Amino acid sequence: MVHTYSMNGLNVAVDGNSGGIHILDNTAYELLAQCKNDFVFESAAAPLRDKYTEADLSEAWDEINSLKTKGLLFSPELEQGVLNNAGLANGIKALCLHVAHDCNLRCEYCFAAKGNYSMANKLMPLEVAVQAVDFLLNNSGGRKNVEIDFFGGEPLLNFDVVKKTVEYGRKAGDRIGKEIHFTITTNGMLLDDDKINYINENMNNVVISLDGRKEVHDSIRYAANGWGTYDAILEQALNFVRQRGNKSYFIRGTFTARNLDFSKDILHLADLGFGEISMEPVVGAGEDFHLRKEHIPAILAEYERLAFAYITRIKEGKPFRFYHFNVNIYDGPCLYKRVAACGAGTEYFAVTPEGDLYPCHHLVGLPQFKAGDLDTGIVADFLPASFREANIFTKDECRKCWAKLFCSGGCHANSYYANGDIMRPEKSVCEMQQKRIECAIMIEAYKALFLGKEEES
Repeated sequence: MVHTYSMNGLNVAVDGNSGGIHILDNTAYELLAQCKNDFVFESAAAPLRDKYTEADLSEAWDEINSLKTKGLLFSPELEQGVLNNAGLANGIKALCLHVAHDCNLRCEYCFAAKGNYSMANKLMPLEVAVQAVDFLLNNSGGRKNVEIDFFGGEPLLNFDVVKKTVEYGRKAGDRIGKEIHFTITTNGMLLDDDKINYINENMNNVVISLDGRKEVHDSIRYAANGWGTYDAILEQALNFVRQRGNKSYFIRGTFTARNLDFSKDILHLADLGFGEISMEPVVGAGEDFHLRKEHIPAILAEYERLAFAYITRIKEGKPFRFYHFNVNIYDGPCLYKRVAACGAGTEYFAVTPEGDLYPCHHLVGLPQFKAGDLDTGIVADFLPASFREANIFTKDECRKCWAKLFCSGGCHANSYYANGDIMRPEKSVCEMQQKRIECAIMIEAYKALFLGKEEES
């Protein structure tokens, strides 16, 4: 399985079964593009003989055949057995603590029903948070490093519990020789100097929501009184980043059908001084702002425009990092992660304020996905089993996809909400992901060929 495409003057071939990436000259690229149904020189060369000499075609074919012989093109499909000895018995790696099923914003596209997941508004009591820490440490197997993400709703509404949980977690981890890495996801409205100082000292990663241009942000992310929130969030987000230093963070936006020119929002955030940016497509259906199939061509074109602007910014000495372009083609994730994705329902669970366990924060509140609770543990054994089976070998669409080792099968929750089945990825989401991967590979190849690896952003 080989995927070929041209972008920004580069001819790229991706071997879908190995993840191998090759930059080709025009002759080799066009020859390889002819090898759709067979690998025969005569049938591949015949349509190109009016364009290239026989010597050039033969030389290019020899290069392609050499790559094939080395297993770098048209490589055999991986066997599902690679999962047998990787990751599955290592225990739980991360918990997402919903410390607040409540929010001070009323974002139109909120997947969490304005913060409470269609459940009663509630803050997580400290005893539940402490129990969650113990549950993670006791069920993490041989892992030395585990993670807790403070989530909501808006977790800063319950910041005292956040701080006490961190304090307890550090002591509990030290007692048994494990380290908990803490992260927090916030809308930024309640940030102040004290919270910023604490977060920068104690959180390994931080995500702050900001949708780009003021008019875009304020039209969809507003407070309970209907007022826009851009100015308030921006002031505190900039203050946070100035003090963050080299620690990880992301400014995370969401784009909708109302801003299909979302590259302008990303570049706006970069111009403000944010160096780590994510912009995610809205999830859902039925509202005017939800993305539909007819929007996909414009979205794919916009990702390409962003990729070209991304390279321009690097050349101008004004680089930033866009999450979906951060593909490491030299030393990427382990094979297990390439095959089995995020670990939802096996390595990763979300915890509600009541202590209920769900396989993913996007699936909280759906009764069919309740896996158990902190008292009983995982009692719905079929859920981890079904999520464990959801990988690039068992999803038909993924198995045939050239991008599978970069995408890892996509988001299970997106698949469920789109098709009612975590095993069936949504086609439009796949198309967006494939385009982002194409752009990311092109960017990395361009940097290596024309800018030098030392210029990486």
